[in-house]
Amino acid sequence: MAKKGKKYEQAVALVNPEIEYSLEEACDLVKKTSNRNFDASVDIDIRLGVDPRHADQMVRGTVSLPHGTGKEVRVLALVNEAKQEEAREAGADHVGMDEYIKKIEEGWADIDVIIATPDAMGKLGKLGRFLGPRGLMPNPKSGTVTMDVADAVKTVKAGQIDFRVDKFGILHTSVGKISFDATAIKENAEAFLSTVMRLKPASAKGLYVKSVFMSSTMGPSIPISRTAVTSL
Repeated sequence: MAKKGKKYEQAVALVNPEIEYSLEEACDLVKKTSNRNFDASVDIDIRLGVDPRHADQMVRGTVSLPHGTGKEVRVLALVNEAKQEEAREAGADHVGMDEYIKKIEEGWADIDVIIATPDAMGKLGKLGRFLGPRGLMPNPKSGTVTMDVADAVKTVKAGQIDFRVDKFGILHTSVGKISFDATAIKENAEAFLSTVMRLKPASAKGLYVKSVFMSSTMGPSIPISRTAVTSL
């Protein structure tokens, strides 16, 4: 195992692994434990008491972060000609249909979100194995398959995130950048965590939230009190 650097060890020393922090404390601490020379992401990992192998225990949703994600979201709008000008005016970075389908078939994925009109889905179906694992497959539930293209583009540009529990029952997402003040990080985190709580499957038994951690890119994990989350 590679040896951790001195800066990382200094950051770890600031975190007491024996206690669980309030959300406010964690947001203050995550800024203190980040010592990178770039604007690191602030991440949250939640281990849920669900079994994603069962469809009725799949936790998936979207949430608009009140302070945005802090990063530029690159949007591809796969739309018919009648909707293309609307997509451009709304701020989509790439707009088209068949030419972009061909680029994706060739391995292009230099984007963060795909917005598609329903008529594009028949063409995208064959690309599911490529787009799915990258989190790029449009989905009506997340609002990325729609005829209201302008609204969808503006929403994701403004800071809407799409999240989905992995096969181990873990949700991972970014709730901002380390350059955000602690209050903005807290409000973004609350928006995400409260949405996760509302999505608790009726069939989930026992503890729904098993553990919650906050960290910055390459920074130590900060344990957050489950009570701070379940009370949202």
